[in-house]
Amino acid sequence: MLRALAVDDERPSLEELLYLLNADPRIGSAEGAGDATEALRRINRALESGPDGPDAIDVVFLDIQMPGLDGLDLARLLTGFAQPPLVVFVTAHEDFAVQAFDLKAVDYVLKPVRKERLAEAVRRASAQRGTTPQGPAPRIPVHEPDPDHIAVELGGVTRFVAVDDITHVEAQGDYARLHTDRGSHLVRIPLSTLEERWRSRGFVRIHRRHLVALRHIGELRLDAGTVSVLVGSEELQVSRRHARELRDLLMRRTTG
Repeated sequence: MLRALAVDDERPSLEELLYLLNADPRIGSAEGAGDATEALRRINRALESGPDGPDAIDVVFLDIQMPGLDGLDLARLLTGFAQPPLVVFVTAHEDFAVQAFDLKAVDYVLKPVRKERLAEAVRRASAQRGTTPQGPAPRIPVHEPDPDHIAVELGGVTRFVAVDDITHVEAQGDYARLHTDRGSHLVRIPLSTLEERWRSRGFVRIHRRHLVALRHIGELRLDAGTVSVLVGSEELQVSRRHARELRDLLMRRTTG
């Protein structure tokens, strides 16, 4: 069973997180820390105790924006330890997801924290730590929206974005950023998965970092041997390996 440390400078948020963690049968113990400095002292004691010692910590549920040493700073410090605990970020801000996963975070949970979403983070930590759950794990409902939409999470609320509204997709680590005319959304789905899923809907890979909806390409530009496309007001570079396929697809689309 996992031994957890929750870190948040806002007392109500910390108490709610500890309540949800203690209710999960895969959590053997859960402690709280009110800031990153206090958490670091507790983690140092855990590391001195060893992975099987009485003070060991398996996973840290870590807020990001805190006074003084913030959550990202603490996570960076942990990467320097030989056997650091796993890290799950729990935050109200989606903007730090790429940095979080660069630091090898297990998961990135947005506030307000939902029981089902936290249970998924615990499941991922359990799988990575190699623990065996004691007793039944919480049932996580599976949502299967229609193929015309994709679920995105913002501030603890799940919304459904129409695939036809997505102009292009940008790879950001383990995440993909979905761009629409009204803004962008971060989802934890690899770009290669979306490429396979949406190929039949007119999305094409133009670069290792970009997937574009053909219907939203306004211009194809050729300049001194380089190829780019205009999608809305944004110009995106097309890599050489994808340029010929893109030209052929656009030609067939305009003449079909």
